[in-house]
Amino acid sequence: MQESYYIYSSGNLTQKDNTLRFTAIDGNVKDLPIENIKEIYIMNEITVTSKLLNLFSKYGILVHFFNYYQFYIGSFCPKETKLAGQLLVKQVLAYGDYSNRLSIAREFIVAASYNIYRNLRYYNGRGKNVSEQMDAIENLRRKLADVETIEELMGIEGNIRQEYYKAWNVIIDQNIEFDKRVYHPADNMINSLISYVNSLVYTKTLAEIYKTQLNPTISYLHQPGTRRYSLALDVSEIFKPLIADRLIFSLLNRKQITESSFVEGLNGLQLTERASRIITSEFDEKLKTTIFHKELNKNVSYQFLIRLELYKLIKHIIGEKEYKGFEMWW
Repeated sequence: MQESYYIYSSGNLTQKDNTLRFTAIDGNVKDLPIENIKEIYIMNEITVTSKLLNLFSKYGILVHFFNYYQFYIGSFCPKETKLAGQLLVKQVLAYGDYSNRLSIAREFIVAASYNIYRNLRYYNGRGKNVSEQMDAIENLRRKLADVETIEELMGIEGNIRQEYYKAWNVIIDQNIEFDKRVYHPADNMINSLISYVNSLVYTKTLAEIYKTQLNPTISYLHQPGTRRYSLALDVSEIFKPLIADRLIFSLLNRKQITESSFVEGLNGLQLTERASRIITSEFDEKLKTTIFHKELNKNVSYQFLIRLELYKLIKHIIGEKEYKGFEMWW
């Protein structure tokens, strides 16, 4: 079974026969059979050669780079193996047709905001009074049907998240003052957690896109740009409430992550290595969580839900079936 590997120590990655060898700076050596590797997360300073990148490309291994402070830097994606010129043309045409682009982008936000609402409903039913924020989000969601521009859509999405974040102080049991999203630098524990866990969801979404014939640089909600895989930003919006936010709530309410899990750094509040390891372990377990899929009539993992979302998007792009974003039903 293929797994994701996280490398936290400084050192060197080299190839030894059909094995990936990591030699830590202290001399410890660990060999990883290539066929067992799904993705590699490099969380420290590692020496990687072009020969090794060729090996990753040959075996379709994605490599995600984070710096010492757990800030996401970027990803190495092997050359595309599932090229489909016809789909690429239609993916571009769907972007160029503003009405079609807006329709797809709207579904991303409709689904994401519904999943946000379901999170609030879940906790409201368990003694956390967030009914005021639920009402506000319901009212904002009603406006999504009438938007005429992407900018207007993103404006409503921003207002929905503003109301959503107001509820976090109620949902989270620890005494952490959190009232708005701050990116760089993260000014408190929650903003630091959101940035880190969202980047993990983004990388998993990118990995799933790589397994399809979609081009990850052509997006509909976020503006396509240089040096980013903007389609992964689009699709991950849907799954952040289900995967990232619920994981953050769980980590904080079970006291797995506390004030001692952070250190003050030049770039704001940063996670310790121990905290990062806890999060990635729990994150991988979360992705393995299965639910019964009513349409497929079988259990599927959270991670596979992302792949299914991409298949639905493909069907829309080729004109087979109108795209409807994933909404939680449990």
